[in-house]
Amino acid sequence: MTVSLPLGPLMLDLEGPRLTNEAREILRHPLVGGVILFKRNFESLAVLRELTFDIHSLRQPPLLIAIDHEGGRVQRFRHGFTVLPPMRTLGTLWDIDPQRALEAAAAAGYVLAAELRACGIDLSFTPVLDLDYGTSEIIGNRALHSDPAAVTALATALITGLRRAGMASVGKHFPGHGFVVADSHVAIPVDTRPAQALYPDLAPYRDHRRMDLAAVMPAHVIYENLDPHPAGFSSYWLRYVLRGELGFDGVIFSDDLSMEGASIAGGFVERADAALAAGCDMVLVCNNPDAAGLLLREWKPQYDPVSARRLQELLPAIPAPSTEQLQGESVYRHALDLLSAVGE
Repeated sequence: MTVSLPLGPLMLDLEGPRLTNEAREILRHPLVGGVILFKRNFESLAVLRELTFDIHSLRQPPLLIAIDHEGGRVQRFRHGFTVLPPMRTLGTLWDIDPQRALEAAAAAGYVLAAELRACGIDLSFTPVLDLDYGTSEIIGNRALHSDPAAVTALATALITGLRRAGMASVGKHFPGHGFVVADSHVAIPVDTRPAQALYPDLAPYRDHRRMDLAAVMPAHVIYENLDPHPAGFSSYWLRYVLRGELGFDGVIFSDDLSMEGASIAGGFVERADAALAAGCDMVLVCNNPDAAGLLLREWKPQYDPVSARRLQELLPAIPAPSTEQLQGESVYRHALDLLSAVGE
């Protein structure tokens, strides 16, 4: 049975590669607006397509299906998918041949998006816009480059590739996670730099219109000289800087509220409330079914039609190809050739 509900402000995960009756009921909850997939949700291409079809069939508009699929060590699905290089590979190529790097970035974006969309996935949380300061292990070679101009150019090309396949983009981790050493999955990172030192980190976000950036994910990092709250819980960063100074009107996703970097905001209901109050449109709760259940029972956010509209606009506007159709496309084969030549 398909129900008509606006997209809610909560994105959840699933236990396995098939949709159980319990999961169907959870995903019909009015608070839910999306599903994020992980490695455990993949059994085969055919089973994945069945899973995404079932999720999309539950609601109208369909729930947003997302994944972390950047390339390198952050690529949830590999069997049946092109193994994408770390984004640093594009930055290394940029230093040798900028034009070839831009072509490879566009190819990476297209292959990434087209393969996911052929399996019914709407959105990947990419690109990483963090600058590489050589200090953050959790970012590391996920970063495109240390030069903000190179990051902006390469990310713009990658987003062009995503858009060509009908997929929106999510820039992360605003305003920049590349300088801090601590990993926000297991710690609460604090960036001690003065305000002016953050100017280069913000450069890609200043170009969000030219980049065609559709969504942003803030960092669970405290920038202590500007605000005492992590960016994802900070109205200064999200409402004043991102929405106000930078004029960004796309979707703002929280990073995973189960991460240690989010614990400073309190319990899960308090974390979700704080994220929405700061300016997020949707909050993520991953790998924590107890927390997800708690939010579904006890969280009472006010319905926001603006956020619901923004989220719906992330759904692809063009039909997805089948895997067989995709493999027969000359554009796809050319993109694969460009990617295979990267690093040669």
